[in-house]
Amino acid sequence: MDNKVLDIAALTISIIGAVNWGLIGFFDFNLVAFLFGSMSWLSRIVYALVGLCGLYLFTFYARAGKAEAR
Repeated sequence: MDNKVLDIAALTISIIGAVNWGLIGFFDFNLVAFLFGSMSWLSRIVYALVGLCGLYLFTFYARAGKAEAR
């Protein structure tokens, strides 16, 4: 089953989360809190989506192993 759209969406959201963490680490600037408010319901949704996408990306390891077996 090919989930290319889901894979691209999850990867994009995870990259956005990684960039946000980079901004926090290097400049002490939280882009999500700046855009949506500090721990507002919208920022919590963004954080939850980033976390879920990160968990989903664990499946890339299983698929990478299957691709090498071919």
